[in-house]
This record gives sequence, structure tokens and C-alpha cells, in this order.
Amino acid sequence: VQLQASGGGLVQTGGSLRLFCTGSGRIFDDLSMYWVRQAPGKEREFVAGISWIGHMTSYADSVKGRFTISKDNTKNTVYLQMNDLKSGDTAIYYCAADINYSTDQHHLAYKYWGQGTLVTVSS
Repeated sequence: VQLQASGGGLVQTGGSLRLFCTGSGRIFDDLSMYWVRQAPGKEREFVAGISWIGHMTSYADSVKGRFTISKDNTKNTVYLQMNDLKSGDTAIYYCAADINYSTDQHHLAYKYWGQGTLVTVSS
């Protein structure tokens, strides 16, 4: 499975961005998808997850109410809509995929990973 993330950039505090992750190489419908981020000098942390047909989602407390994950299996794409961005959201954002859907936000051992896309939030 190949994952390609895009949509990062520079945005001011309070602004919005939409991240995209497109997958290929496996039936996308079978895959649960995740967004994970890593800020400078910090460990990777779970951001959001969505089940294979989108019927279940989960979010880190730090982004709940501001970020929305969605999945379009017809386009092999998962999205992360990020609103009301804060400086603490500055990080490299990675998309990941796995056959299993997990709500364990500390176990980031997903099978497939894409390259990251950088999100910078300036004040």
C-alpha cells in the first residue's frame, strides 16, 4: 500500500487547512485510516482515526471539536479538515493505514505509512 499525503502549509492562528491522503495498491475500502503528527522535538502522537467504511471515528482530545476526519472510498482518499488551528498544531502530519480499526491512541503500530506533510501555524 502506498500512501501520499498532501495539503500542508503555512496558516495563521485560527485558520483552516484540509489535508489529503490518497492510497493505492490495495482495496482502499478494507483499510482503516489514521492521522498522526509529530511536532519538533516531540514524539509522534495520534490525531484521528476512521474505520474502513467511515462508520467509526476517534480523535485526540487536543483536536476534538476542531478537526474532522473523513474517508471517500470512491476516491481512495482520506481527509483531515482542520479548523481553528493553534500554534500547538504545528507538526508534520502523517497518514497511516491498517486492516484493523483501533481506538488505542497510544499504539501507533499501523502497518502502512505515508510520507508527512508539514503544517505550520503562525501567530
